[in-house]
Amino acid sequence: MTADFGGLGVVVGHATDLAGGTGCTVVRGVESAFRGGAVVLGRASGTRELHTLAPEHLTDRVDAVLLTGGSAYGLDAAAGVMRWMEERGRGFPVGGGAVVPIVPAACLFDLFPCGNPESRPTSAMAYDACQSATARNVAEGSVGAGTGATVGKGLGLGYAMKGGIGCAVVEVNGVKVGAVAAVNALGDVRDDGGRIVAGARDANGSWLDQRTRLGEGSSADFGSLVGANTTLAVVITSTTLSRVEVTQLARVAAVAFGRRISPVATSFDGDVIVALCPHNGSTAPALAVETLAIAVLEKAVERAVLLSRGRDGVGGAADQALA
Repeated sequence: MTADFGGLGVVVGHATDLAGGTGCTVVRGVESAFRGGAVVLGRASGTRELHTLAPEHLTDRVDAVLLTGGSAYGLDAAAGVMRWMEERGRGFPVGGGAVVPIVPAACLFDLFPCGNPESRPTSAMAYDACQSATARNVAEGSVGAGTGATVGKGLGLGYAMKGGIGCAVVEVNGVKVGAVAAVNALGDVRDDGGRIVAGARDANGSWLDQRTRLGEGSSADFGSLVGANTTLAVVITSTTLSRVEVTQLARVAAVAFGRRISPVATSFDGDVIVALCPHNGSTAPALAVETLAIAVLEKAVERAVLLSRGRDGVGGAADQALA
């Protein structure tokens, strides 16, 4: 399955290490930089250069965003994005014709149960993701940063299902909003009717409903789950917003996580949402953009698990759909 980001000024590229069970995803401008904002949810995030997205930061630009597997090791892959940008003269000008590309990055933990825990995305992989990035026919499921992602881990890894990458785009009255989500959550993922579509299952394949069981005090050994769960997302709008407004866009988009992942933003999740908008473009009421951002990110989260195939003994929702 594919998604189409045409008209949003961005392209999306993946690099996938199938054998290692990891990968990375780059969201970059087609030709120019963006204005950005971000919000961090939960307590177990791993990031690089994220403060450049704060409204008070000097740099009012984002050249690319890297979503990466490999836990904190994967953040090194951002060097590949910077190299690709520098070769093309794209970045924050620092004098003498030199530039410093602004590349915020966030990582998710995929060292197990899928793949090889010694594998992690490299700068060469991130460079290739930049090079191959496209606005159309963007792959989803078990690719890029979603290659080794899993969901439904609050009751133990043995009950988990496969996570992945999901994309969605919506346009209403000339306002276009897209989303890319790498879903590696502790919680279960639900559809728009509240039904679980991927998450913790028992040996018979029945949903364990972590929201209920964890609320009653059931849990896994959380010592083994610290930092092992993260949902990363990038939301892009065609509407020009101020730095405060685009930061608020990231914040309000988090409502989508609350609607589709349960539980979410826990002490054992490191969820991060980045929002991007053009510096110069059309304008629209911020409330309209925020409302669409919630809807499109909800769909991206759901697609991330519905399109992911199982591996290494971890079942995937796409396997059931194809059965």
